[in-house]
Amino acid sequence: MEGNHAPFGADLLLPQEMAEKAEQIGAAKTRLPVLRLLTLAVLAGAFIAFGALFSMIAVAGNAGNLPFGVVRILAGLTFSLGLILVVVGGAELFTGNNLMVIAWAGGKISLFDMLCAWGVVYLGNFIGAAATAIMVFLAGIHGNGDAAVGAAALSIAEAKAQLGFFPALMRGVLGNVLVCLAVWLCYSARTTTGKILCIVPPVTGFVAAGFEHGVANMFILPYAVLIKFGATAAFWSAIGQSPGSFDTLGWAGLLTNLVSVTIGNVIGGGVLVGAVYWFVYLRTPGSQIR
Repeated sequence: MEGNHAPFGADLLLPQEMAEKAEQIGAAKTRLPVLRLLTLAVLAGAFIAFGALFSMIAVAGNAGNLPFGVVRILAGLTFSLGLILVVVGGAELFTGNNLMVIAWAGGKISLFDMLCAWGVVYLGNFIGAAATAIMVFLAGIHGNGDAAVGAAALSIAEAKAQLGFFPALMRGVLGNVLVCLAVWLCYSARTTTGKILCIVPPVTGFVAAGFEHGVANMFILPYAVLIKFGATAAFWSAIGQSPGSFDTLGWAGLLTNLVSVTIGNVIGGGVLVGAVYWFVYLRTPGSQIR
């Protein structure tokens, strides 16, 4: 293969073309009507919540029954559902939108426009994820598998709430590097199959490693808090624990986690992926980030 462009009909774009496509997509997002952007963001929050729930169900009751690595890979494979729904189904995800830095760095959009778009999408993601958490709780899913699903949700959320600010931030950086790389790779694909194959390995890797994703946590943490304060005595009897067993889990821990992970996600996706690829493929001699 020669030159900077793929042969006509090939199921891929080369990195130079991917960078140009990312720049165009980033600029287009700022032109979407606010209500449409918000609605697409609500959908993305719900889609990521479905992936997180699928992942919880997959690992529920498996701790100690399967090797640690196998459980984590299983969690990652199933979580991939969320980003597949976002990319193939069409929705606006805050973490993926950190790649809009490419359009900003190239002078295609202003910093104000990018931050406004991020704000709308972040709000919509939270609405979608938190609303899904409420609906899943009201559906009683936490009682499935002799309450193993609820126990898994509590355990996962408690571990997140116990993270210090800096470890959570660094896990957010690393998590969104892989999520944005999954989105970046999708820019190279022309088919649905190609996009799915681009998504699954990076997403599986980020979940298996225990990295953090702010939008996923918008579902996981509220869902676990709802279980802690709203589950019946029968549920607690089934898992052999009490709400006091999860004393770190609460609204304060939720907020602290979301702030630290969100900052990390922006650094990972916006700087370590978006800005780097702009520098490599779109920066011209003498140009600078605007």
